[in-house]
Amino acid sequence: MKKPLILITNDDGFASKGLRVLDEIAQEFGDVVVMAPECNSSGMGHSITTNRPLRVRTIKLSDGLQVFACDGTPVDCVKLATEYFCPRRPDIVLSGINHGSNSSVNVIYSGTMGAVVEATINGFDAVGFSMLNHSDDADFAACIPYIRHIIGKVIEKGLPANVSLNVNFPYLPDSHMKGIRVCREARARWADSFEKRSDPNGRPYYWLTGNFVCDDAVDGTDEWALANGFVSVVPIHPDYTRYDAIPEVNNMLCG
Repeated sequence: MKKPLILITNDDGFASKGLRVLDEIAQEFGDVVVMAPECNSSGMGHSITTNRPLRVRTIKLSDGLQVFACDGTPVDCVKLATEYFCPRRPDIVLSGINHGSNSSVNVIYSGTMGAVVEATINGFDAVGFSMLNHSDDADFAACIPYIRHIIGKVIEKGLPANVSLNVNFPYLPDSHMKGIRVCREARARWADSFEKRSDPNGRPYYWLTGNFVCDDAVDGTDEWALANGFVSVVPIHPDYTRYDAIPEVNNMLCG
């Protein structure tokens, strides 16, 4: 029997430490194809490249990992890899390990999770992994047993149709991790603002800043789980429809 085929991507770029760690774990479960953005594509969400052609380089990293580096977005990587670079249909698509949180509303902005949602739209089981540490040299050791467990279970049992997983890890030593909590996304927002600055020629430019605002970090949410030392797992899906609001909106507009 053929081993499972696993496609890996991310949004931090092909050289990120998190990608290498995820590849090492995935190798335990099957054959792996890695296609990732050529440069950091954080915050790209579900964007795709439509105004120019895409180019791909094959790169062998110093540790022997071979990757396809694409000059597009994480979603481009999923689309292109599954059509041209995977020898057969992948059994699972993995994204990450992201350097930084993708919990709560961050799932909307995340290129890591944009790739996961794209995979789900196309019928693949998909999981995104993120850790609450932005350091380029973050220590992912405490995440490894949980990632191994989640990948194994998804390959063994599969996910519900049209559902993928958004997995986030607190930045804690292994001994302080309390286990997995399957939970809902906390309601939150970014209170954004722009700093107005001037370049050396006196021309103005604007730099995005902001603060994460969450008043919903209650038991049962991903923000609560992470703050209390749990790995948060949120089942997500690409259907934005608010089904329970259909009757009210229908009555307002058509009644």
